[in-house]
Amino acid sequence: MNTIPKPLFGTVYFLTDRFVKWAQIENAVVPNFHKRILFSDEAHFWLNGYVNKQNCRIWNEANPQVYVETPLHPEKLFGALNGLVESFFKNDEGHNVTVNSDRYRVMITNFFIPELNNHDVQELWFQQDGAACHTARARIDLLKYTFGDRLISRFGPVNWPPRSCDLTPLDYFLWGYVKSLVYADKAQPLDHLEDNIRRVVADIRPQMLEKVIENWTS
Repeated sequence: MNTIPKPLFGTVYFLTDRFVKWAQIENAVVPNFHKRILFSDEAHFWLNGYVNKQNCRIWNEANPQVYVETPLHPEKLFGALNGLVESFFKNDEGHNVTVNSDRYRVMITNFFIPELNNHDVQELWFQQDGAACHTARARIDLLKYTFGDRLISRFGPVNWPPRSCDLTPLDYFLWGYVKSLVYADKAQPLDHLEDNIRRVVADIRPQMLEKVIENWTS
């Protein structure tokens, strides 16, 4: 059985509780505050629909002798969504890669910030989790330059609590919904998988997202 050390659990709970109380106050004072937050996240999309089970736990008094067969190196895409634009992380040769600090900077600079030109940035907040590639000093400074104090992030003006995936709609709704449709036709090859992701994301109706973000307030 995996257990969380009590001091760590207490700290995580305190930070989450503090963030929730802050969000409740903002939502009570600012009309439609919850609709002004651009939530962001990244996720792996495996070519064979593989789901990383490293965080799964099986509770039983006896060893259930469960075996999960997975390919050693399944092909994958690494996608990001930030409320305005979706992107895939690729190197200069067009090969799929995972995100690091430099690639995150390029995505923010070349894709995300230009999209903001079509929106009133003064009304928007930006949220990101505490991944190291997000919170390097240069990345925080870049986002502060764009959003000022309206940045929700580790080391940001408003602290995003760690291990709090249940607080972002991308984790508690979007990734699961998108993957359930993306994998429906067992896409092959990677180009087909990427097309499926773009199609499913484009087909999400605003009314559905309205309901999801309303659920965030509760």
